[in-house]
Amino acid sequence: MAVNPEIDLVSGFREMTEADVPEIIEIERLVYTHPWSEAIFKDCIRVGYNCWVYIDQDKIQAYGLVSVAVNEAHILNICVSPEVQGKGLGKRMLHKLMQLAEDRQGNSIFLEVRESNFIAQNLYDQEGFNRIGIRKNYYPSEDGREDALVFAKELNLDKLF
Repeated sequence: MAVNPEIDLVSGFREMTEADVPEIIEIERLVYTHPWSEAIFKDCIRVGYNCWVYIDQDKIQAYGLVSVAVNEAHILNICVSPEVQGKGLGKRMLHKLMQLAEDRQGNSIFLEVRESNFIAQNLYDQEGFNRIGIRKNYYPSEDGREDALVFAKELNLDKLF
């Protein structure tokens, strides 16, 4: 990976580039049974979604993508490399994506999570997200399809009044 002068050396966050995609795909394949393709990540960057990576020791440790439109934000993907899971990087990335959404006038933020992903559900509960629905057969799985739980959280509440 090339050194990027845009990296915030204090936080470790910087915007994702197409050059990051091969390293991201390696992490995707380690974490997910049905990983996103290289084309999906490149399309997300191309259309201007907020795509960020967390770098430590010159290596991508986590990444996240959020889209914001008409005051609504949708977290598309948050992923932490298996070798550093359980160290709070998922929470840091979630906070980064929520801040990006607020900065772009997002008043609410939504996400889907696999029904079987109890660790992520616990994080979203801790961070004040509410379960608002279910999407039947949303995710591909090794056994066919898996339901997604839909979570939401209000943002920018102090700016509404």
